[in-house]
Amino acid sequence: MTFFSGEQLRQVDLIVDAVYAGYKTERGGMADPLVSLVGVSRQGGFRYRGTKERPTLLVLTSNLAEPEWPDQLDETTGTFIYYGDNRHPGRLLHDTPRFGNQLLRQIFDSAHLGQRHLVPPILVFTTEATGRTFRFRGLAVPGSPALAATEDLVALWKTTEGQRFQNYKAVFTILDEAVIPRDWVHAVGRGEESGLEPDAWKAWVAAGGIRPLMAPRSLLVRSKAEQLPATSEDQALIEVIRQRYKNNPYGFEACAGALSRLLLPDVARLDLTRPWRDGGRDGIGRLRIGRGPAAIEVDFALEAKCYGANNAVGVKEVSRLISRIKHREFGVLVTTSYVDRQAYQEVTDDGHPVILTTAQDIVSLLRSAGVRTPEQVDAWLDGITASS
Repeated sequence: MTFFSGEQLRQVDLIVDAVYAGYKTERGGMADPLVSLVGVSRQGGFRYRGTKERPTLLVLTSNLAEPEWPDQLDETTGTFIYYGDNRHPGRLLHDTPRFGNQLLRQIFDSAHLGQRHLVPPILVFTTEATGRTFRFRGLAVPGSPALAATEDLVALWKTTEGQRFQNYKAVFTILDEAVIPRDWVHAVGRGEESGLEPDAWKAWVAAGGIRPLMAPRSLLVRSKAEQLPATSEDQALIEVIRQRYKNNPYGFEACAGALSRLLLPDVARLDLTRPWRDGGRDGIGRLRIGRGPAAIEVDFALEAKCYGANNAVGVKEVSRLISRIKHREFGVLVTTSYVDRQAYQEVTDDGHPVILTTAQDIVSLLRSAGVRTPEQVDAWLDGITASS
């Protein structure tokens, strides 16, 4: 791991995944490293140089751990999902103290109108566990190659304590640049031309082409810890599902079907197997790929296992699903537990077309759908029961 602190912060470039740490001041406090590193203010998820009407540099920070507003960084695709700063009721969408949502609207509008030269460079950092320490995640631009302009900045409604309010969900793409020159960052922050622009940034400003920083996982077999919820809040969500269906496995099939629709939004059809006809598959579905008349549909098999945290899905259950996948089909396994290493290894080593959806994946799907408390999970499950 590359690590910088103290006086180094006044000299170093921005390196993807390098850590920039705070340091003790003469008065005994802890200095914010981003002040020295990129010249922005000390606090806030939104920090900028220039003015709010014409920002020259924008810094986004996130801990990636707020359950109500789950910012996400997908390192395999370079996609960064970031929620705006209107996170509590009582204000209008753009009426926030640090003008974060106003800045989001402004930069996405400029990008959509082809005025990319008005969009400031966007530096993404995530906070580390200790103190004022940040990991640099990359140089970002608004939007995604996979989304239409109507989908990359969306105002979402939320209800808290009986009050409704809106906040933005913004989608950015991290550009394929491993090192961002410090001199360019500070020059652009001052509103000056330097000729040091990274190539991917220059190409985006000129023509709008996005070159994402994509980093496919080299470790294909997730550990037990990676498959299970790590926090007590996440564990509470999955426990609601376990308790609901611990004596009703057929009921969990409907839940797994609903989760598969969250996982694969373009499911065109999903038929759950009746209990007396269950030959091993808990559901048979059809996924639509593409749009309009050119779209095709691919069949898939669904297997659902409502297990406790210490009861792994093993080779027997996974082999049962694999044996029933026909040519040009794929499988989806949904479990409230985890898949043991041997079974997981066989799926990856043999290249079986199976999506393994474990307890942590379920929590992520629920949070992305706005289901973030045990009470909301209960209500979501009630809706499944009512419609099945």
